[in-house]
Amino acid sequence: MNGNPPPRITPPVKRWTSRSIGSRLQHRIFYTLIRLGGTCLAYAVLHGVVFYYMALRPSIREKTRFYLSKRFPRENALMRFMDSFRISVALGKVLIDRAKVGIRGPDAVTLSFPDERRLFDLLAEEKGVILMNAHVGGWQVILPALPLLGRTVNMLLERDAQDVDLHYFEHARLPHPFHIIDPRGFLGGSLEMMDALHRGEILCVMGDRVFGSDKNVIGIDFLGRPALFPFSAFNIASAIGTPVVVFFSHKSGLNRYVIDIPDIIRIPGGLGRSAEAFRPYVERFVRALEAYTRDQPYQFFNFYDMWA
Repeated sequence: MNGNPPPRITPPVKRWTSRSIGSRLQHRIFYTLIRLGGTCLAYAVLHGVVFYYMALRPSIREKTRFYLSKRFPRENALMRFMDSFRISVALGKVLIDRAKVGIRGPDAVTLSFPDERRLFDLLAEEKGVILMNAHVGGWQVILPALPLLGRTVNMLLERDAQDVDLHYFEHARLPHPFHIIDPRGFLGGSLEMMDALHRGEILCVMGDRVFGSDKNVIGIDFLGRPALFPFSAFNIASAIGTPVVVFFSHKSGLNRYVIDIPDIIRIPGGLGRSAEAFRPYVERFVRALEAYTRDQPYQFFNFYDMWA
């Protein structure tokens, strides 16, 4: 034996799906409630629907436990049930708000963005900007604000055919306001992403969701256990000199959301393709995500076993 530490082994990536839990009819009922009674009526019905799923569909409740068991590891059965109920209601409210924006218009919610000037300054560098979001807060509610930045917005997005929940622009029967890059495409869409950044455009990616090959992920400690995070966007940022903007949001009131930039990550060039070369930069994103879960523990909505 040479005394060297064993190499880190990354387990195979499980397949993720965006399939909706509710049926098309159930979604339409909520859309009708929004039109007839607004937010309060839809929220009231939501509590009953969530209680049904939490009490009678344990497989749905268990999906919330991947995260909650790490965030609140010392809870009894009643507290676990209440936490699952609370976080599911919070997600339901975000989805209702997203539909409300499409049905009633962008003015249906109020967005606060204290760091807006910083983002415009980065765009002025003409190297593009990578907005690295996560499944937190109102990541879908704030989308109408992105075209206001004055640049073409590209989104790395994979949508399941069984995802029946409408995006805000689909409610209003508007054309798609973003250019979609499918991660299932050639080279995971990396060439399209690089072309967009070379044009000085905005690229939106999810930093907590793994697509495609397990060669593009790295294990980082998150909430006390190693979890899998993608590093492809950091690789692209290194090659082009594009800043990675950690771009989170949270629901702060009945119709209010706040957009935050907790970190701006600049990755030097010439790092090669090794996952380990990008570990320090992925860790900065993960640390920002951990800080978010401390401040907003019930607004983390990645109900996928990142730790598997």
